[in-house]
Formats: sequence, C-alpha cells, structure tokens
Amino acid sequence: MVRFDLIVGFIELALLIFCLVDVISIYDSRIKTLNKIAWVFIIILVPVIGPILWLAVGKERGGDRPAERARDARPMAPDDDPVFLNNTDRFESQEARIRRLEAELKALNDDKPEE
Repeated sequence: MVRFDLIVGFIELALLIFCLVDVISIYDSRIKTLNKIAWVFIIILVPVIGPILWLAVGKERGGDRPAERARDARPMAPDDDPVFLNNTDRFESQEARIRRLEAELKALNDDKPEE
C-alpha cells in the first residue's frame, strides 16, 4: 500500500511540475482562458484537478493538424512555389518596362539637335 501511495504521489508531483513548466514557458497568445498567474495558482492550489484542467482547457492545441503543418513547413522548390513564380513574372515585366523606357529616353536624346 505504501508503494502504491508513493507511485501515485510521484505521478502527481511529475504532473504538477510538467504543468507548471508548461504554463510558465507557453506564449500568452496560446492561453485560451484566464492568464498565466491564475493558472499557476490553480495548478498549485488544486493538486490533481488543476493540472488536468490546464491540459484539457487551458491552452490551445498546437498539433491539431500535424501532417498539414509539416507539409507547409517543408522547403519548396522554386518551380513549385507560386509566390516565387509570381515574383519572377513581376521582375521580368519590370525589367522589360525599364528596357522600354531606356530605349525611349535614348530615342529622345538622339532626336535632340545639338547646339
């Protein structure tokens, strides 16, 4: 019986420490309800229920769609990246416009009579 109480106490302590570190290290924008200080007090003053509440309702889950997040995070080849291709097209059109304007300026300078 003493061994069971010791194991349960160790699990409670580990859960308390884990949740306290999690509350302290999480960004404020990921906390759904209350604030950090209130959650710290809840976790410390309500031994088992406080950490369980924190894990259940206290923070936003970051891993709702891990496969999609991993797909978005991996590097993309330039040929597959629509933003890169759009910027390339825009750069080419700007270069063409600059060449056209330079040709017009050169034509204006060539037509100008020398004094």
